[in-house]
Amino acid sequence: MQPQDPRPTQGRERWRLIVRGQVQGVGYRAICRRRAEELRLSGWVRNLPDGSVEVEAEGQTRDLGELLLWCERGPQGSQVSGVSSTRIAPTGSDWFEIRR
Repeated sequence: MQPQDPRPTQGRERWRLIVRGQVQGVGYRAICRRRAEELRLSGWVRNLPDGSVEVEAEGQTRDLGELLLWCERGPQGSQVSGVSSTRIAPTGSDWFEIRR
């Protein structure tokens, strides 16, 4: 018998989001993490050298859509100019973290 993954990947999707605009230095990552955890998503968020923010989130499609909507608005003080999204393979991770 093989050990089980932390979360089954059946019925789950994983999305990579690239958020552009004034999204660094405004608490974007911390608030994104909080929102993802409220939606019971797993994954991570990090700043990119070009000034954008990258998010990988995994969970149910509806919850991912809610996170995407939040990313398009961002926290107070941010100015999001665009968000691109790509579906990628789920990993089965069970936490959401801020990466550096």
